[in-house]
Amino acid sequence: MRVLARVGVGPLCSAARAVIPWFWRGKYFSSGRESAENQVTPMLRHLMYKIKATGPITVAEYMKEVLTNPAKGYYVYRDMLGEKGDFITSPEISQIFGELLGIWFISEWMATGRNAAFQLVELGPGRGTLLGDILRVFSQLGSVLKNCDISIHLVEVSEKLSEIQALTLTEEKVPLELNPGSPAYMKGVTKSGIPISWYRDLQDVPKGYSFYLAHEFFDVLPVHKFQKTPQGWREVFIDIDPQASDKLRFVLAPCVTPAEVFIQSDETRDHVEVCPEAGVIIQELSQRIALTGGAALIADYGHDGTKTDTFRGFCGHKLHDVLIAPGTADLTADVDFSYLRRMAEGKVASLGPIKQQTFLKNMGIDVRLKVLADKSDEPSRQQLLQGYDMLMNPKKMGERFHFFALLPHQRLHGGSHPMNACQSKPSPSPVAGFGELAWR
Repeated sequence: MRVLARVGVGPLCSAARAVIPWFWRGKYFSSGRESAENQVTPMLRHLMYKIKATGPITVAEYMKEVLTNPAKGYYVYRDMLGEKGDFITSPEISQIFGELLGIWFISEWMATGRNAAFQLVELGPGRGTLLGDILRVFSQLGSVLKNCDISIHLVEVSEKLSEIQALTLTEEKVPLELNPGSPAYMKGVTKSGIPISWYRDLQDVPKGYSFYLAHEFFDVLPVHKFQKTPQGWREVFIDIDPQASDKLRFVLAPCVTPAEVFIQSDETRDHVEVCPEAGVIIQELSQRIALTGGAALIADYGHDGTKTDTFRGFCGHKLHDVLIAPGTADLTADVDFSYLRRMAEGKVASLGPIKQQTFLKNMGIDVRLKVLADKSDEPSRQQLLQGYDMLMNPKKMGERFHFFALLPHQRLHGGSHPMNACQSKPSPSPVAGFGELAWR
């Protein structure tokens, strides 16, 4: 806990971030069943041409087109975060969130032998707010990390967001190096002097001892939706509504489709969502961690294989019909952590999911809150308390968001730790957040 107190010596950098009215994206929403005014967007026209040419499309293909189409995709050219955007995330609410994640990475680095170098890789870094808070912790604990060579690697497909991330994170006096045709399409130096690079795909990131972070990343990956029928599982597709030529509707496939192989044979739910792309990424992360060490920390709203229809949209901090005005709203679906666990089995160990409230409590959020509150004036203190409530309240984000980790098997089984004289097996230090934070 002394380390948490030491972080408090720095300035109250945006500690009291504005807390605005918003809807967390974890709220359940039955997609496509709420009325809304239709708007013929460029994306809607594109989808209609596509459907007329090739037939109904899967929900996964719909999500991929709407969110990441290079010409019209929702994520490609807009800043959708914050008060003026469509949703807000934990780092935008309180700096404490990112600081505790910074502590988590340092804790794991220390627990696994203080490697001489590590890469910090973030998937979908948003506006760079979370990473900025993490890097501030790294700077304030510079005496701990002074002999470690750190580099930052961001996986980002959005041109707009990568520009915002660069403004947030890099040193203005050092010009960015732009290489559009290279795997690392942009390079720079952070304000604290750490090299930073941007990539469009995880596979482009150099392999090596790395810590990976995915905060609200997996929830926007495309999902296939399935409905159980008397004839068996049938995939949900999206088609043009014959009753209104400028609207879309959900339909069921008349026969088996290839993605059905991702449904478990013992599945008992009558509606499921599967995300093959998430499985591919988890397998890539697992292979890297098993080969070179490190860990992955995933934070998202989701479930452990229990929920059914979670596909929903968000626009202007409000729930939005997923089939109305595509391209103007965020699309998301809850993460199935049981699926992520299955994809990692055999390669690495996994922990969680555990509720955000529990993880942050174990990481010492109450200690950090007191340090900041004691240094704040009354308005800032009230904003800190509001942010804490948003992060921890079970009815807000506390029980809706979860943490999940991937680690080498030896990290949990003590393969790299010395034997304890009174034990027959090695005694590894607890993994912070999933147990109470402990420093050795």
